[in-house]
Amino acid sequence: MTRGKRTQAKELEVRLLREGLVESTHRVQATVCDHRGRVLSVAGNSDTATFIRSALKPFQALAVTTTGTMERYDLTDIDLAIICSSHQGTVEQARQAFNILWRADVEPVQLQCPIPAGKNSPLQHGCSGKHAGMLAVCQQCHWPLESYLQRKHPLQQLIIGKVGELLGLPPDEFLSARDDCGAPTYYLELGQMGILYAQLASGDNLDRERIVRAMTHHPEMVAGEGHFDTELMRLTEGELVSKSGAEGVQCVGRIGEGLGLAIKVMDGSTRAKYATAIHLLKQMGWITPTIAETLSEKFLALSDFKRLDVIGELSFL
Repeated sequence: MTRGKRTQAKELEVRLLREGLVESTHRVQATVCDHRGRVLSVAGNSDTATFIRSALKPFQALAVTTTGTMERYDLTDIDLAIICSSHQGTVEQARQAFNILWRADVEPVQLQCPIPAGKNSPLQHGCSGKHAGMLAVCQQCHWPLESYLQRKHPLQQLIIGKVGELLGLPPDEFLSARDDCGAPTYYLELGQMGILYAQLASGDNLDRERIVRAMTHHPEMVAGEGHFDTELMRLTEGELVSKSGAEGVQCVGRIGEGLGLAIKVMDGSTRAKYATAIHLLKQMGWITPTIAETLSEKFLALSDFKRLDVIGELSFL
């Protein structure tokens, strides 16, 4: 990541207003980077580190696009979209995850993501597409299926190797922990997340471009009807690629321009990261006022008495 001296700018603040009076506040940090590794603007500190969580999924999907797995099992862009998803466990979404396993001749019992509360199958877990993709890669490469989530497994080494290549760092420098689904996730700086999404959206690599195309052409698979990533990508019609992560992480790439935005709400609030994303995307001109208004009605107006308001701007370096 290229920058001069450590730069810290004022954090953003998301306020919950109840009939105009402040009831709660959230502190938010954000960073915009380009695909050359430069930090362009910041609120808070680009060095702030957190787990990338599910915003890692498009990069975990590189294991599928770079190993011949797509071609071997005749997987489509819809399959790739569900591999990148944090889905809602609908019948359509679970069926798409099953399709990957079926084509790769892997039994659903091999999935090691949990069965969600109130559900009957790990296929209904929001990460089942990612896990199905991982198992398909293992089948293609003749790697063990039962240990596919172990950090030292060839699959996980391949994934962190791809992330390391994009960030110019050796794989053993990354700190990892288990995500809620059992797969490794990584402790990254906001600036590093911004660079990853800038690289994803740069349009200069066929494998990453294929992932972006799958996500933007099938946004209903990436999250679900009424959910932020789906609605943002649907409204922007191929201009933005978006992926949420748990605990207040949100990442967005501006397609074709090689720019990436990474957001972290310090208390992990989901509502605050969506409010921040809308505020910053409008500020930077990545979405039109009309799209911003549509998203605001859905994600900022919480009820007739409550709404979210964002205070602050990015500081350009």
